[in-house]
Amino acid sequence: MKTIGLIGGITWQSTILYYQVLNTLAAERLGGKHTAKSIIHTVQFEEIHKLQTEGRWDLLDELMAKAGKSLENAGADCILICANTMHLTIEAVRKNVSIPVIHIAEATAEKIIAKELKTVALLGTKYTMEKDFYKDILTSFGIKTLIPNDEDRDEIHRVIYDELSKGELNSSSKQHYLAVIDRMQKAGAEGIILGCTEIPLLIKQEDVAVPVFDTTTIHATKAMDLALR
Repeated sequence: MKTIGLIGGITWQSTILYYQVLNTLAAERLGGKHTAKSIIHTVQFEEIHKLQTEGRWDLLDELMAKAGKSLENAGADCILICANTMHLTIEAVRKNVSIPVIHIAEATAEKIIAKELKTVALLGTKYTMEKDFYKDILTSFGIKTLIPNDEDRDEIHRVIYDELSKGELNSSSKQHYLAVIDRMQKAGAEGIILGCTEIPLLIKQEDVAVPVFDTTTIHATKAMDLALR
């Protein structure tokens, strides 16, 4: 088994989900008491959030590139950035290491294509929903991306940073997310991308009538596929 490097702490709740998925997969695929070989480099989320708010993606590139290099130096064979939004820095990480850095949007697009869907809705932070880095990859796979309206984007973003990042799960926020998803379905979405690694804490497939794409699980599974290849 190859060793999977995780750039975690963005947030620690989602990093726990990654760790859980990886180890569950190792046990399921290999049996017995197998666990995933992994190394976690935890960044400081307070610093990440501050730099995001200030728009200092140049400094975030440097920070994430250093985290990626530390994982490679520690023996990782591939890297996962454990956050959708921070894939804005993936090229900086890739330039600083010689091992694969698996893109969460590419892995998700492959699953959408496998379901033969053409139009999906993207939920995530405002950075993920409003910037082109995620949508461009989906477009390259022939997938049309819908995003919520301004008011819905604001509330989705607020819930992620003020609640989910702290491990808070509120029923009112879940109902708002489900209302947004219902509106996106009516607008033509055939599937829903949970494009923030904390959203699966709140929204499950059984809550939604159309296919839901849990990017945390998809990303971690792609890494385990590579680790066992």
